[in-house]
Amino acid sequence: MGFVMRHIISKASTWLLVVFLGTAIMNSTAFAQAAKGPSGLPLPRFVSLKSRSVNLRIGPSLDYAVAFRYLKTGVPVEIIQEYDNWRRIRDADGTEGWVNQALLSGDRTALAAPWMRGKGEGIFVNLRRDPQSTAPIVARMQPGVLLHIGECNGDWCHAETQGVEGWIAQSEIWGAYPGEAFK
Repeated sequence: MGFVMRHIISKASTWLLVVFLGTAIMNSTAFAQAAKGPSGLPLPRFVSLKSRSVNLRIGPSLDYAVAFRYLKTGVPVEIIQEYDNWRRIRDADGTEGWVNQALLSGDRTALAAPWMRGKGEGIFVNLRRDPQSTAPIVARMQPGVLLHIGECNGDWCHAETQGVEGWIAQSEIWGAYPGEAFK
């Protein structure tokens, strides 16, 4: 076999290896994003607290101690694990624990830039009339404001808080994944 033919075969082999590895990586990424819990629903996923008083337990049973108590309905949480009728959740501060599924709602809520809380008095998150960064501002919110989310298009979410509604950049909330779209 000549030098030219070996060179062509070598290049083709390298190209096929790159395609194979790229396909394998894309498939494993898609699989990781499409993980489902025993309930058949995706993990992780965002939900909200249904009750005004919710005990966060250190394990998935009433036999486990209460580590923390939430005192506000509608707080967004992320379900990261399922066991029987218990859900391991994580809140915007990173606190994790177990909650009975009956205390969770599929209603979508979010917090406006909770990572900016305590960074200063002049920091605000804008709620806009339309899903564009040039749209007029309908409200300026302090970080941590609770929003009710109606839909997200992957870049913007339609939200309502205290009777005001508009669009907020999806990158400025905790309660929807980057690129997630839903109605």
